[in-house]
Amino acid sequence: MSPTDDWSDDEVAALTNEDEIHVSSIRRDGSARPPVTMWMVTDGGSVYVRAVKGVDGPWYRHVRATDHAHVTARGVTADVVVEDASADPTLAGRLDAAYREKYRRYAAGTVGSVVTPAARASTLRLTPRR
Repeated sequence: MSPTDDWSDDEVAALTNEDEIHVSSIRRDGSARPPVTMWMVTDGGSVYVRAVKGVDGPWYRHVRATDHAHVTARGVTADVVVEDASADPTLAGRLDAAYREKYRRYAAGTVGSVVTPAARASTLRLTPRR
């Protein structure tokens, strides 16, 4: 399987409308760790997640060890390549806005946890492997 830049339009629509995605990081031996439930946003047809505990958190370190994961949400199931997407401040601003808009019905402190500098530094793009 190789990475593509494309989620299908149906997958993007499903993920855009779903609150949570379940992400299982893949170990070096190819086995999957138990899934972690995360919030995700989409931008320009790409799917992004952030680790609330930032780059020092265990989930982030595990997923970056191989840069591969398995995701499920709202009927979407995919093996993905995980790529750092934290360097672009313009993208970071759009993702902050997307998180605030998508999760606005939650308490401000809860939403705030995914737009902190630490969370921003852990922004990852999930690209399907097909």
